[in-house]
Formats: sequence, structure tokens, C-alpha cells
Amino acid sequence: MEWNWIPIPPESVGFRGPKKEGFFFSVSKCSERRRYSICDDRHTEYGIQSIYILSMAVETLLKDEATEEKGERARVSSFGGAMAIDDFVKTTLGPKGMDKILQSTGRGHSITVTNDGATILKSLHIDNPAAKVLIDISKVQDDEVGDGTTSVVVLAGELLREAEKLLAMKIHPMKIIAGYRMAADCARTAMLERVKDNKEYPEKFRWDLKKIAMTTLDSKILSQDKEHFANLAVEAVMMLKGSTNLESIQIIKKAGGSLKDSFLAEGFILDKRIGLGQPKRIENANILVANTAMDTDKVKIYGARVRVDSMAKVAQIEGAEKNKMREKVQKIIGHGINCFVNRQLIYNFPEELFADAGILAIEHADFDGIERLALVTGGEIASTFDNPESVKLGHCKLIEEIMIGEDKLIHFSGVEMGRACTIVLRGASFHVLDEAERSLHDALCVVSQTINDSRVLLGGGWPEMIMAKAVDELARKTPGKKSHAIDAFSRALLAIPTTIADNAGLDSAELIAQLRAEHHKENSNAGIDVITGSVGDMSELGISEAFKVKQAILLSATEAAEMILRVDEIITCAPRKREDRM
Repeated sequence: MEWNWIPIPPESVGFRGPKKEGFFFSVSKCSERRRYSICDDRHTEYGIQSIYILSMAVETLLKDEATEEKGERARVSSFGGAMAIDDFVKTTLGPKGMDKILQSTGRGHSITVTNDGATILKSLHIDNPAAKVLIDISKVQDDEVGDGTTSVVVLAGELLREAEKLLAMKIHPMKIIAGYRMAADCARTAMLERVKDNKEYPEKFRWDLKKIAMTTLDSKILSQDKEHFANLAVEAVMMLKGSTNLESIQIIKKAGGSLKDSFLAEGFILDKRIGLGQPKRIENANILVANTAMDTDKVKIYGARVRVDSMAKVAQIEGAEKNKMREKVQKIIGHGINCFVNRQLIYNFPEELFADAGILAIEHADFDGIERLALVTGGEIASTFDNPESVKLGHCKLIEEIMIGEDKLIHFSGVEMGRACTIVLRGASFHVLDEAERSLHDALCVVSQTINDSRVLLGGGWPEMIMAKAVDELARKTPGKKSHAIDAFSRALLAIPTTIADNAGLDSAELIAQLRAEHHKENSNAGIDVITGSVGDMSELGISEAFKVKQAILLSATEAAEMILRVDEIITCAPRKREDRM
């Protein structure tokens, strides 16, 4: 038997013997089962206990096309993907952030022009698993609070960038995670100590909401008319009377005019026209919202045929169909309604019957439209009409036809819910309108969340400086390697004001140094004023942000960075092969 001598450290074998520098690992050429004996340098075998190398065991576990990355390689792959996503969206952050054009490869090659972090990241098809984690936290941020979708990705990316430096210093990932957790708790406490809450003073609180909406819109396409749109957002949310259900606020986009021509209308506007010969105005309306077939009832069985031997029998079939439809219309009229809104088409014959009965019939209303209409009028969508007592009708004080630009629409005012409104957006093109809708949606989300959690902070990089200062002080007090992680967290927090300054074309190093000096004074309100390119008083400039948004950014970014830091192996499964059924 011949032996190949390979020095292996004890931890690789999982067996520790008398020699600290490591055992020798012998490989027998005649071994077919890949068995290995552990020997020392005196060629004394420590038993015939055979072992399998871990990598070889995994090779036998995974399919041929499966791949794995371990240790440093897995960490580099994870960090690289996350930091690439951070660099990709970083340029969109702040009032002077740039937009991106997203072009689809599908039919029509539709394009989207946006600087909304969540919209950009949702459009990307990413293979890197760590990058997908950052995309997910951006989506959750958008769903939960509506704003801060770019900030959360930038902060998470910077935390990982700092963690990479700490790992190079041989600090264990779990030590870094422990330090990050301590720093996040400290940062949140620092914010809580400086929040303002004016909920007890309605006028001040309304002004706070307007400032928050204006700050949110500052980095969007609506920044030129931010005061106008901030007022629209605050008034719309105030109509909800404490509810956060934004389904009651409808946004209609009509090309033409300028963004400043956008307005808020009480009630609900349906983007349909009233048919010929039907009443154009109805007061004290009883509305039946339905999703039912109102075309001529044909035999709808696939492949069915009816054979007749004369035209008279064809006329009999048509007469039977008309009678069936007439019965259905009579059942609907029997509900005591004067307005019928249907999801599906209404053919000429039933429309004529409704007109004769003085009932306004609206066909082919889009599904979102009828769901929202049923919600705001207090009705329910019906599909059968045999039991009128089981059908819940909607009510409103007035239905009338209105003109917006060159289009006719139907306006339902004085709705049952009393908490519904419609914002009509005007703009030069559909791309502008789409981006304006996304911007306004962010403002509506933030304002509605602030009504529930009324705590407010100053903006313009002020919260990050407050948190960084508190975390810095914690790092000085903390012994051991955790202090390095806490110090790194403080540096990562400064990435947001640094990026805001960089995107505005300012000297970020100079501004951050000035901000740091200002914040060493007691109760400083200093932040970055990108308009003048200097440090300004955020309270005087009226730049405010919701505490809930900042808290979500801090906690989500920390948790995402922690999750990626824990990774030490990436296994990519083999693609599933299509079975040959021939």
C-alpha cells in the first residue's frame, strides 16, 4: 500500500490528536470508496476509523448541475450583489436625485421614467440572492409606509460595505451583528428623544402633515408644484377621517393641461359616459352594482348547435331569448333602483328597457372601478337577482355627467360612505401622469400613516446626524470588538446625508464636517439645504419627515444587513429537467 502525505489542520478533520500543528492525512491509492485513515508523522495509524471529506460528501448530495459557494467566496458574492443594488439606486436619492428610464423587452417596448426606488427595483430581474433581499425590503417599505424605498436600500448597502471592512480585520460576523443591534437600539432611542407630536393642536398638526407631504414630494416630479399637491394629499387623507384605507381615494389620469391643473373632487368619478336616451342627472340615487351577463343570452356551451327547419323557428328562438332577458331586467328593476352599474357589456335591448324605465344603465365599468364604487356607496357587487332582500344597494345624493378636458365622465357625489374623494391628475403625457401618480401615492401613504402615528422629525439629513452622534458616543463606551461594529454603524448612517449632498453636486465632505460640528451644539436643527448648498435650519425651512418612515428605514436596513451577514454558503439548485413523455 502506498501513501500520499498531505498536511491537514485538525479543524478540517474534526479530530484532535497529540500534535498541535496538525495530523497528516493519508490517501490510499487502492481505495475505491474514497476512505481516508488519520495518521501522525510516525506512520502510526490512529485506528481504521474512516472519514469522508465534507466537500466530497456534498458533491455526492447535490446533482451534477447544482453549484455551491462557500466561506469567503459566498460572502463576496452576497456583499457584491447587495452593494451593486445600492450603487444602482443611490443616484435617485434626495431632492436633486436623477430619474431612470426603464424599457421593457415585451411587445410595444413600453418605457417608464421614474426615480421611485421601489418601482425601479421591482422592474429588475436579478439572480443574486442577496440583491433580492434588498429588493424585498424596498417593496415592504413601499407597502408599509410608502416612502423611504431608496433610503432603506442605501443604508443596508452601506452597512454591508462597512461590515466587509470589519470582516477583513478578522472580526466574526456574529460580533458585527451584535454591535449593529446595539447601535440600532441606540439610534432609535436618540430619534425618540427628539420627536415632536402636535396631534393635540389641530392647526399645528395639519401644518406638520403639509410639511411632511412637501418633503416627500420634493424629490419627485411634482416638486415644482409641491405646495399644491401637498394640499391635495392632506385634504384627501383628512376626508378619510382617520382611516388608512386609500382605496377610498381614487386617482384619475387625464392627459392635457399642466400638472398645476390637477384638482380634488368630493365623491367618486367613474371614467364612463352616460348612454343615449338615458337620464343625465339623478338625485337621491339607489345604485345596484353588478357583475352579470347582460348581452343576449345565447347557448354558451362550447360546440353546441341548434338546427331548425324554418325561419319561423329562428324567430321563436330569438323571441325566447328576448323574453328571458326581459325577465332578468324586470327582476333588476324590481329592486327599486334608478342606477344600474355593470362590470360586463349591456346590449341594446336591455339598455332600451332600462331607458324606458327611467333607469341610468352604465356598462363595462372596469373591475377596480366597480369595487371602489361599491365600497364608497355602501353597496355590494351582485350577480343574481332572485332575492332583492339579500342584495345590498348603494346610495348617493347626486349622479351627473361632467367634462374634464374633452372627456365626459360620471360623478357620484354625496356618497353613503362620506369619506370618498377623487384626485384628477392633468399632465403633458402619460409618462408624466404615471410618475405623478406614483409620487402622489407616496405622499398619500406617508400622510395617512402620520395621522395614526403623529410623531414627526426634522428632515434633510438631521435624523441621521442625531443618530450617528448617539451611536458614536455608545462606541466609545463599549469595550471589545463590538465597538468597531458600532462605530461602523455610525459611519453607515452618514451615507444618507452624504449621498443627498453628492446628488446635488455639493462638496459632501465639507458639508458633513460642518454638520458634525453643528450637531455638537445643544439641540441643533442643522441639516443640508440643497437649494443654497449649505447647512441650514430644518425647522425654519419647514423640512419634516414622519418618525414611522425613519424607524422603518433603520430597522429594515439593519435586519437585512444582519441576514446577509449570516450567510456562509450559497447553494444553487440544479434546474428541473423536463420529463420525456414520449
